[in-house]
Amino acid sequence: RRALFLDHSFARRARTAHRMNGQLTIVGLGPGPSEWITPAADATVSTADVVPGYESDLARLTPRRGQIFEASDNREERARAKRALEIASSGKRVVVVSGGDPGVFAMAAAVFEAVDNAPDLANDIDIRVEPGVTAMLAAAARIGAPLGHDFCAISLSDNLKPWATIEKRLRLAAEADFVIALYNPASKARPEQIQEAFRILSKIRAPETIVAFARAVGRADESIEITTLADAAKAKCDMRTVVLVGSPSTRAVEGSHGRTWVYTPRFVRDA
Repeated sequence: RRALFLDHSFARRARTAHRMNGQLTIVGLGPGPSEWITPAADATVSTADVVPGYESDLARLTPRRGQIFEASDNREERARAKRALEIASSGKRVVVVSGGDPGVFAMAAAVFEAVDNAPDLANDIDIRVEPGVTAMLAAAARIGAPLGHDFCAISLSDNLKPWATIEKRLRLAAEADFVIALYNPASKARPEQIQEAFRILSKIRAPETIVAFARAVGRADESIEITTLADAAKAKCDMRTVVLVGSPSTRAVEGSHGRTWVYTPRFVRDA
């Protein structure tokens, strides 16, 4: 009976594989340099027939012979995800590329939203996610170990959620003593929201709370600025910046050659 069950199980998997018309993989390219693209991600991209992605992400790759790159604007995630499903359903191998990790404020969620909205379109597609290095991890590595204890990530973009929700999450995260990674802190359309975020945090966190601005980590124009919450409003940031706001226990230590390292202790003392 055991052997019979295994044979049936194998046959079921074989039938499922036979029904698959195409493959769709969402791949994370990391925050910048090619050496931060994982070998698995690189290998997956190399097998693709079609590679949809944001223009700047595709610019980091070189098309292989026979590959088609489909570039689109950063605000077209939903259309890109649906298009990727349609191509994959025709039997193609599709790799949607995304900066950083595809599951962190990126394309993986957009693809599964498209699946949720049109499940029939995805019935015969083998969908996978290939992780990458997300911006807050790259930024943390540059300055030490600020994420050494509990932390959270909040996007300040209100394109897909109301600002009132962002305010509530900032307040609660600050009250819970999380280290907070702020994604999408400022754009040309909303330069003031990062300042409002600092005002909210300043009502709860001490002025000496450590704040780090990490811009374009891993790229030629990388810049790192470590300051405090009291002076954070003076720092410049944009959509290529991730802002790390320390917890009450986050510390700065002086290293050699005047280097400052930031870390959050792994322990919490009893209140």
